[in-house]
Formats: sequence, C-alpha cells, structure tokens
Amino acid sequence: MSKVDFYYDVASPNTYFSHKLIPGIEERTGAKFNYIPVLLGGIFKLTHNVAPFVRYQEVKNKNDYLRIEMMRFVRDYKMTEFRMNSHFPVNTVMTQRGAIVAEMEGFLPAYVEATLKAMWEQSIKMDDAETFHKALVDAGLDADHIAKRIQDQDVKDKLMANTSAAVDRGVFGCPTVFVGDEMYFGKDRMDGVEQEINRQKAA
Repeated sequence: MSKVDFYYDVASPNTYFSHKLIPGIEERTGAKFNYIPVLLGGIFKLTHNVAPFVRYQEVKNKNDYLRIEMMRFVRDYKMTEFRMNSHFPVNTVMTQRGAIVAEMEGFLPAYVEATLKAMWEQSIKMDDAETFHKALVDAGLDADHIAKRIQDQDVKDKLMANTSAAVDRGVFGCPTVFVGDEMYFGKDRMDGVEQEINRQKAA
C-alpha cells in the first residue's frame, strides 16, 4: 500500500475537519496516515499564498458564503463539537514546534488530538504562552517539558525543514494529503483521498 502523508497545521479549521474524517478512512481502507507538522505561515510566505479569508476580503459575499459552506460541512458530518476559534487567526508557531517535540518523542497522536481540540472545540488562544501551557496540562501532557523543548534549535530547524520540504513537494496550504505521489488539498478532497487509497491498493 502506498504511503499516506498528511501535512497539517492546527491553524486551519479544515485541518480539524480532515482529522475527524481520517479514522473512518483508516478503518475502511486499512491505510495509516502519517501526520507531518508544518508551519502554515511559512508555507504561505514561501508560496506567496494567503489565507482565504484574506484573499477574499474585498470580494462581496465570498467570505459569507465560505462560512455557510463550513457550517454545512459541520452539519453534514455531524461535527457537533466544533467551535470557530474566537481568537482566529492564531499564530501557531508554539503549537507546531510542540508537535515536532511530540513527533520526535513518540506522542504525536495524543498531542494532535489535544491541540486540535483546544483550537477548534474549546476556542483556546494557543499563541498565548500561559494559555498554551494550561491547555497541554489539561490534556495530560508534560507541558513544562514541551515548553522547554520548543526553544531548542533542533526543534525549530525540524519544523522549518518540514515546511520547506512540503513546499518542494507541491504543498501551498493545509491540510494537504499525499497518497503516494497523488496530492489532495483541503477537507473537501478527503473522499478523493479514500478513493485513491483504494485505487492504489487494487493496483
């Protein structure tokens, strides 16, 4: 079976939505998603991209429609715990460096679950150091250790390396999924991800 890579930053609500769909895809297909932490702001800078809410702020009715579309997705997939973060947009440098620590030390799944819940269910301001620390403590993670490690150069370098490698591979935003060499962007392409996994399995 081809490798399935999931490039993510908790900054995007679409990362949350896609993450919620992944367990079902894994169960139905037998695939295992490989979560790769990146920095969305770094991707935007390297690709000269901007967030949709910025890109369309001068387009009459566009952002209003995108909000309607988001809430339809929430309704259709019964993601009743979702809450739009009241502090959005949130700088996620600390959070994504913490993900690198979690990746290096073997607790990334628990960290991803905790930070996505904090961002998109509890509406926590994750770019405030004290609030970030408390969210990790409340999730049962070693907040003191993570807070210390995110200052280390190897952690900072790894996040930047992940981000640059993602752009080199073709990523321009989050979430992005690769099934083998086939790239899919955004929550609305997760059905296509599942179909491609099955297609490659059959081949």
